[in-house]
Amino acid sequence: MTETERDEAPGGPVPADLAAALGADLHARAATASDLSFTISDPTLPDDPLVWVNPAFEKVTGYSASAVLGRNCRFLQGPETDPAAVDRIRAGLREGRTVAETLINYRADGTPFWNQLVISPVLDDDGRVTHHVGIQADVTDRIEAQRRREAELEAATDDRARLQLLARVTEGLARNLEYDAAVRTLAEILVREFSDWGYVATVDDRGRVDRLHVAVADSRDLPDAAALQALDLSWLTRSPSVRAALTGESDAWPEPFRIDAAGLPERTTPEQLALLRRLGVGTALVVPLRARNRVIGVIVLVLAEGTFPRRHVVTTEHVAHRAGLGLDNVRLYERERAAALTLQRRMLPEVPEVEGLDVAATYLPAQRPAEVGGDWFDVMTLPDGAIGLAVGDVVGHDLGAAAAMGQLRSVLRSYAWSGAPANHVVEHLDELVRGLGMADIATCTYLRLRDGRLEYSRAGHPPPMVLMPDGSVRALDGALRTPVGVPAIDDVTPVATAELPPGATLVAYSDGLVERRDRGLREGLEALRETLARVPVTASAAEARDLLVGTLLGPDLHDDVCLLVVRRPADPQP
Repeated sequence: MTETERDEAPGGPVPADLAAALGADLHARAATASDLSFTISDPTLPDDPLVWVNPAFEKVTGYSASAVLGRNCRFLQGPETDPAAVDRIRAGLREGRTVAETLINYRADGTPFWNQLVISPVLDDDGRVTHHVGIQADVTDRIEAQRRREAELEAATDDRARLQLLARVTEGLARNLEYDAAVRTLAEILVREFSDWGYVATVDDRGRVDRLHVAVADSRDLPDAAALQALDLSWLTRSPSVRAALTGESDAWPEPFRIDAAGLPERTTPEQLALLRRLGVGTALVVPLRARNRVIGVIVLVLAEGTFPRRHVVTTEHVAHRAGLGLDNVRLYERERAAALTLQRRMLPEVPEVEGLDVAATYLPAQRPAEVGGDWFDVMTLPDGAIGLAVGDVVGHDLGAAAAMGQLRSVLRSYAWSGAPANHVVEHLDELVRGLGMADIATCTYLRLRDGRLEYSRAGHPPPMVLMPDGSVRALDGALRTPVGVPAIDDVTPVATAELPPGATLVAYSDGLVERRDRGLREGLEALRETLARVPVTASAAEARDLLVGTLLGPDLHDDVCLLVVRRPADPQP
């Protein structure tokens, strides 16, 4: 390359010593013609200015050679240029080594671009740096594509995490059919996931806070959380953000905010203020719990330091939407179940005082939403001096079964009052049920006890059992006919008799006591026999009842249970 050619080269003349360092005319021409941006700066001059740029540099940056020669290339930096990357470049150049970085630079018109650059020192024969050669490439498209992929991956990860959290909340609420437990579960899950501490508060139909559970991420804060939860709850509604959420004053998307620590003394007692400060009063996120077009509560999460990432805000709002409906369902379940159980228990008799007998009974409802069953028991002192005892079960678990149960109990009482034998009472009950369609199918056992003699008849019902004074157990498994409502095999309803001597205990029950999902009827009857054999013969009726219930029933009842225990005390010793 001649001197004239060098002077007229695009981007300005290539310094003679650099051209020599490049070693050949071809190298200089290649740098000039390349689509890669090339720059050359001279560190021997003040501020290491650019002394040559190729046309690709002009095209990428929008700066002309005449505008940049003689200037340090820092003019490419701007507001979003990473200062740490710039410091690394400077350190590398000072140490005389090649540096490579990808950072945001700015074109002449102010638009940013991602610049992938490599700057290498050019050494003379004595090893001194004479120039810096820079190669730049606009990698904006690649970086943006990578960012989009990362954003999509992060969004997918957030969606998966959100779905997993929603599943945990839904499962937790479904497992807890008690409102207090459901509120506690929601607070514990969200606080452990997103904050240092927080709480879930719910309101009653009048908008008054009726439940609060304060949860903490660090177990060391549990005493403070418990103390705050036990105090007067009026501090909640004195918080402007909580009050706005509970009254539905704002439909705006929830946003984190700094807690007004200076205003807390006006809204809290000294004890509450001390507890809040120990728990931490940094940044809060308040999200209303909505269900069926009304606010039923609020979720409050607190970080002592820092703020909530956007994805945590979005997830909490989604959880609140799902949890609000879930909590409302639990509350409705509790109300309906309470009403149903009240109806069921009103239909069952109070256990009467019976002269010469020790009587105890219990009714335990199955754990089903708003359902009552058709199980019942009855104890009657009859006009002829006998004692009528009954346990029955109408097939079904709904209000229809409960209503049918009430009818059957009334019919049985009327026939029993007439003094009819046990089998005639059962037979008349069956005739009326089939004639009037009072129930689909029912089972029952009716017993008449007089002077220690039992007379009984069973319509498809499991056998009563008697704990004898010597500790042996006898099943009253005779006098069995088809269930009430099912045509009998023959026209005769059987009757059987047994003795209930002094010191003996009679146990009559519905099948929920002995039969469950993991145990068939045969196994259940054997378990009842074995358990009854372990009851002390001197135990009262209530003690025997409690031992049977505690031993035979698990924590989850899948069927209603009626249990009637009648003990004939031993004759007093002379």
